[in-house]
Amino acid sequence: MKQQSEPRLTTREKAKVAGYVARMCKRGIAGEHVYQGDLERKVERVIDGARRREERASKSRK
Repeated sequence: MKQQSEPRLTTREKAKVAGYVARMCKRGIAGEHVYQGDLERKVERVIDGARRREERASKSRK
């Protein structure tokens, strides 16, 4: 499987990811057995959206 490069994030996307990571850190302080899968999925969703945005932008440039 081809390794995808990380997309360039907009300022809004960076802020969302930073907020989710901060919440994951806060949950991590509560204990190592605290569920964080929901926040991990949200981060992945933001990154996937950035990938789709870049793909659309590259297609429109051609």
